[in-house]
Amino acid sequence: MEPGEPQEPREPRPGAENAAVPRWEEAKTFYDNLSPKKKPKSPKPQNAVTIAVSSRALFRMDEEQRIFTEQGVEEYVRYQLEHENEPFSPGPAFPFVKALEAVNKRLRELYPESEDIFDIVLMTNNHAQVGVRLINSINHYDLFIERFCMTGGNSPICYLKAYHTNLYLSADAEKVREAIDEGIAAATIFSPSRDVAVSQSQLRVAFDGDAVLFSDESERIVKAHGLDRFFEHEKAHENKPLAQGPLKGFLEALGRLQKKFYSKGLRLECPIRTYLVTARSAASSGARALKTLRSWGLETDEALFLAGAPKGPLLEKIRPHIFFDDQMFHVAGAQEMGTVAAHVPYGVAQTPRRTAPAKQAPAAQ
Repeated sequence: MEPGEPQEPREPRPGAENAAVPRWEEAKTFYDNLSPKKKPKSPKPQNAVTIAVSSRALFRMDEEQRIFTEQGVEEYVRYQLEHENEPFSPGPAFPFVKALEAVNKRLRELYPESEDIFDIVLMTNNHAQVGVRLINSINHYDLFIERFCMTGGNSPICYLKAYHTNLYLSADAEKVREAIDEGIAAATIFSPSRDVAVSQSQLRVAFDGDAVLFSDESERIVKAHGLDRFFEHEKAHENKPLAQGPLKGFLEALGRLQKKFYSKGLRLECPIRTYLVTARSAASSGARALKTLRSWGLETDEALFLAGAPKGPLLEKIRPHIFFDDQMFHVAGAQEMGTVAAHVPYGVAQTPRRTAPAKQAPAAQ
């Protein structure tokens, strides 16, 4: 065909009408479908129940910690960069975080515009260079964690209040002590000795009473004067509420979210369940514990008074995502039975603090 000669009309190719450049709205839908599934918007920290979790609580980083301890920070960072496309294995807080997200899903279905949900913050003193591997791991497991705080070797404790933290979980006992000293609910989390399946649809949280939900007033009396005086004291003060302990505020936040389900007629289907698991005996000292919760306008779904019996076997039946206690004896007993347990370093039962803390790794939270 010579230049300028009129062209003969051509038959359109099959499906050509679908290959045309879509209009703006169609193009947006097209590219949205190509991108990863959209995640919900993060709530404002002041409106949410903020759970700060350290990198070593969320993921297993034992090998990385060993490299830091034996070879130093430069080798540690180099190793992380070389392995940044390899996701970390889940750590002790992982099932707890997944359960929080399951509750959030239900809350968003019932209250699409509400920001009164769990907001998870990764709080770590890792260097920013390690952030890519953490992000890759979070995306690998499809976790909804949008807020990171990576402090490059400095303590992240000063940022907890800025994030309006309701609970801080870490593998670093010193950092947890610092948080408790700042009035922030915190606990050192430990991996169980064996894996036990936990609920995928209901968040289960178990609390000790004294020095966890309540103050250590009663434990001080036991330590100073023995059990007989303790029983007498509790009977005489049965109607006087105990002072609050470090995790009272977290139970309060859980109770607030529970009531959002209750108001929709879903008490029996509530995806949050709480437990009081205490060494107190019901007859001699249980009433004061329950009346204290009532005076605060709080409750637990179940209350187990063990009268000094081991807690591990009962926790094995409950299968909580996390159990909080102030005594390492009970934490160890829970671990042995497959429970993720967290130590709350508060009250008279604690050992004196070290004057010279051991060297900590950037991932050692």
